[in-house]
Amino acid sequence: MTPPVLQVENLSIGFKTEGSYSEAIRNISFQVPAGKITAIVGESGSGKSITSLSIMQLLPKQAIVRGNIFFSPAEGKSIDLLTLSEKQTNGFRGKDISMVFQEPMTSLNPVFTCGFQVMEAIQLHQQVSAQAAKEQTISLFQKVKLPNPVSIINKYPHELSGGQKQRVMIAMAISCNPSVLIADEPTTALDVRVQKTILELIRSLQTETGMSVVLISHDLGLVADIADQLLVMYKGEIVEQGPAAEVLNHPAHEYTKALMACRPAMHQRGERLPVVSDFLHTVNRGDDSRMPIGSSPESIQTLTGKNGANAGDIALRVEHLSVVYPARKKLFGKPLPDFKAVDDVSFLVNRGETVGLVGESGCGKTTLGRTILQLLKPTSGKVILDGVDLARLTQKELHPVRKELQIVFQDPYGSLNPRITIGDAIREPMNVHALLQNKSQRKEKVIDLLEKVNLKPEHFNRYPHQFSGGQRQRICIARALALNPSFLVFDESVSALDVSVQAQVLNLLNDLKKEFGFTSIFISHDLSVVRFISDRIMVMHQGKIVEEGNADDIYFNPREAYTQELIAAIPGKQMKPSWLS
Repeated sequence: MTPPVLQVENLSIGFKTEGSYSEAIRNISFQVPAGKITAIVGESGSGKSITSLSIMQLLPKQAIVRGNIFFSPAEGKSIDLLTLSEKQTNGFRGKDISMVFQEPMTSLNPVFTCGFQVMEAIQLHQQVSAQAAKEQTISLFQKVKLPNPVSIINKYPHELSGGQKQRVMIAMAISCNPSVLIADEPTTALDVRVQKTILELIRSLQTETGMSVVLISHDLGLVADIADQLLVMYKGEIVEQGPAAEVLNHPAHEYTKALMACRPAMHQRGERLPVVSDFLHTVNRGDDSRMPIGSSPESIQTLTGKNGANAGDIALRVEHLSVVYPARKKLFGKPLPDFKAVDDVSFLVNRGETVGLVGESGCGKTTLGRTILQLLKPTSGKVILDGVDLARLTQKELHPVRKELQIVFQDPYGSLNPRITIGDAIREPMNVHALLQNKSQRKEKVIDLLEKVNLKPEHFNRYPHQFSGGQRQRICIARALALNPSFLVFDESVSALDVSVQAQVLNLLNDLKKEFGFTSIFISHDLSVVRFISDRIMVMHQGKIVEEGNADDIYFNPREAYTQELIAAIPGKQMKPSWLS
């Protein structure tokens, strides 16, 4: 019997800061079989990334590590990685055990070309010439299916898309034929089609080379089609592990069930998504955990009309909208064509309706959302809100209208000023538009909004860094609602969140929509999320709306080949075990 390539025994990791000790990993043990894909799944803070960093010996110096991590290469005796010196570790790291990090933009050096960085890794571990390293790099770029590998050698990271940068990282990681490849959230925030391609690439490389893969993710659906073995982590402990098919079809731990159940693809529109606390804090949840918002989907439809809005009451009318960026470069002495980010787009949004806008990165959906809000000026066309063409208004004329238009951005941390408290951040729009009579009344309004998004009044004086990603997104939603806007744009506002936190935010948005009655456009690359939250869906591709219709019709019966590809790429779409029915 082939021994496991990695064997972790009784591993505990803690951090000592300011006299206090915090334990991040508690006495975990597991094995990584040779030539298999082992997935480690859990929410942010569960300890999965710290576990992978301990294997690579990349933990900070203040980390206190106990236990053993045995590495058994194909040839040679077993070695405890925790007993190696820094010099010995450098001999293994990148050569025998390599890693693909979560964010390729920050993992690649922006001042060096992509080719140089891969060549550097090759020459560090292999005694080859610069020319041989270059040829090997081109071969690796071909292997990871990068377009025009020879030209990408001389390109810098900022010149590549997110998926292409991740392929460069994978090429670097496999450059020395490692025994173990650790992929830490390698597809987070990537488009679903790119995500599917990266996972298929990892699987094909693993099959071709016979290496072992440790795949880290927060989404069980993502690893369902690729993992051979599955470990589920919760608060620094492994709560369940075993063959992937067995864990997914017959989960034994309530936390595993929760991670599966809170995915929007598992539920009907209008259904309240279950969250982790529903499973861990209650033994018998009854029927309340998935009660529809309001009373029933039928009653919502009766009250609001066929598309979830007052029939015939149009809030927004977009007519022949185009946003064109003029070309500033030349190729072989000839000017390049202008880039049409939004190309002659027209649509309607009914009052009280949520319209989903879905498509891959670069399709123009964010540009369209920002142009509707007049954060970008259109090249041509009309944006008519409540009978007023916003595109024709001056900045001075726009100011009083702006309080009716708000946006929730993708990155909540980047959207908040780190130097001011979240109470002041939410109150700021009220100050600008002179809403309410005085500072005291505005503070009462802020506290009321905090409670509506399930935060506490005492959070008023805390700073953004003191909150989790999901909490920061709630703060941004509260700020967007501070002026009681009639129209909201949610731009990829749940794409980077854990599936369990995503479920909480989606439930919150449905509750707030019912209470405040706003009209909204929900932008995302994930059709399963868009289908859950939206009344209608518009599919955007290369600046144009290629398909539009009722959310369920688009999701279950797409007409366009592009839409069909987006739906086919949804991770774990077919995964619905009998216990969840």
